[in-house]
Amino acid sequence: MTRRKSSSSNWSENAGTREGALGRGHRFRARVEYDGTDFAGYQAQRGARTVQGALEDALAQLNGGARLRVDAAGRTDAGVHAADQVIAFTYPGRLSAQDLGRAIDALLPADVSVRDVRRVAQGFHPRRAARFREYRYTVWNGPRSPLRERLALGVRSPLNTGAMARAGSVLEGRHDFSAFGAAIGASPIRTVHRVRVRRKGSEVTIDVVADAFLRGMVRRMVAALLEVGRGNIDADAVGQALVGRKAAFDGAAAPAKGLSLRRVTLGRREKIGPDEVQPDEVQEELDGEHEER
Repeated sequence: MTRRKSSSSNWSENAGTREGALGRGHRFRARVEYDGTDFAGYQAQRGARTVQGALEDALAQLNGGARLRVDAAGRTDAGVHAADQVIAFTYPGRLSAQDLGRAIDALLPADVSVRDVRRVAQGFHPRRAARFREYRYTVWNGPRSPLRERLALGVRSPLNTGAMARAGSVLEGRHDFSAFGAAIGASPIRTVHRVRVRRKGSEVTIDVVADAFLRGMVRRMVAALLEVGRGNIDADAVGQALVGRKAAFDGAAAPAKGLSLRRVTLGRREKIGPDEVQPDEVQEELDGEHEER
């Protein structure tokens, strides 16, 4: 991906004096949007293009070449997008939050953007601060559309969204979601607060809000709901798969391109200094923990 042209070399010069040797620096958090099509996921991987890598590359240019770790609210997988990812990092330079945001954004590739950079408490971590996470899966249930289907799954057969909504309600509540995801060294129990299925013309959206997600959980839930929409199974079959705890419907998962990290609600208040911003004062709406892979 070609990097956008900018005059951001001045930012590196102004970032100048670093306090990293003394372990100092301010903690910042920001919102990030990205088109995940050409990324191997959020998390940095050797030899792969990742969102974390792009962000850390930009920050390194503002930090004399030294890399700064960027933490995120959710680790989206290859092909998954984000409308409101939350990141945090410690920056030892002199730029203000506003100038730092402008500088980072100028150095990012065209498929990633950063905004709303602000100082937070030193101990702030977006994964721990997140209370709720929301993913949206988008389906284009109409004639083939190359533009719409870049970020949505094209489904030609009619979908019964009413039946999908009823089946979605079966997945709400606190359950062992082993049938719909992989728990990597953690408990498979999660609380799903809402599964909402809506249609607007040919566009069908499936929003899932939970405290956290297992690996692949949303895409497997969506695959089941699509089978309900096609009339191949019913809500009872979804419920039986949930309690069965074995890979539901042979582990079927909807393609990554239709999934987006839509919103994360930051809820735990952090102890901060007088000139810093409480992350939940405006009830931040973003998404994340182990997040969708």
